[in-house]
Amino acid sequence: MMDVGIVIVTHNSGEEIGACLDAALRTGAQIIVIDNASEDATASLVTERGVRLLTSVSNLGFAGGVNQGVRALGTPFILLLNPDAVIQKGVDFLRETCSAPQVAAVGGMLVDESGTPQVGFMLRRFPTAAMLCFETLLINRLWPCNRLNWQYRCLDLDHTAPGEVEQPAGAFLMFRRSAWEAVGGLDERFHPLWFEDVDFLKRIKDRGHRICYDPRAVAKHTGGHSIRKVSLEFRQLYWYGSLLKYSAKHFSPVAEKAVCLAVIFGSVLRTVLGVSHQRSLKPIAVYGKIVRLAGRQLFFGQREVEELSLP
Repeated sequence: MMDVGIVIVTHNSGEEIGACLDAALRTGAQIIVIDNASEDATASLVTERGVRLLTSVSNLGFAGGVNQGVRALGTPFILLLNPDAVIQKGVDFLRETCSAPQVAAVGGMLVDESGTPQVGFMLRRFPTAAMLCFETLLINRLWPCNRLNWQYRCLDLDHTAPGEVEQPAGAFLMFRRSAWEAVGGLDERFHPLWFEDVDFLKRIKDRGHRICYDPRAVAKHTGGHSIRKVSLEFRQLYWYGSLLKYSAKHFSPVAEKAVCLAVIFGSVLRTVLGVSHQRSLKPIAVYGKIVRLAGRQLFFGQREVEELSLP
């Protein structure tokens, strides 16, 4: 499968990268690992397997790492693979589906350690402003079976059947190089992570390309290996910062402001609940920053928010 290149972006992925690479090597595809300033044994585990490695002294972010990897490969098909995803079978099926007319990207089935499909994660529809408001206001957590959440997480689909979809997970996603070039790659402003793959697929879909799902391709996926090592404060800032960027890019001005307001009110609610549950004032500092982030976007727009330079 020399026309398929596998891009793996790592950051302190030493516990997971070995099994991921061992399975990826069995596919016969070209592989490149982009390491975002890991401080563990990730680099040595990659090099001892003879896999091509590009290292960075600073964290380029997920989008930056992907773009660097795609540029370094010359293959017409790119498989984006998380370091905590272990291919079980079917990369050839992804290649077959991605070769169909007008198809620009295809995702495979992700399963957990027990082999259960990760329904609600591996396939989603593009987020609407209303859905993001429900998410930030805790409505989806308190009422998970509401129609917006049900549809967003594709709980109405048959996950054993192939078909056209909107947003397969970036953890196990193949796309055409030509599509990546046409939309200018992943947007590196979604730094360091979250919503960059959603934005990438949305821009591909908006150009009239098809995005598909093929359950014949399967990868075992644990999930969240790197982010668990990041403090709660930074996790929240990264997620809300990227959510607000996505809203500014893809929603109308009115819908964008609605999301900003939802983030503000939701953060106040989460602060009250956090202080009560943790018996600590730390949530005030964390969500206070998020309120300021959303407030500045509400009144001054996304350009002003970008000048905040998130950590």
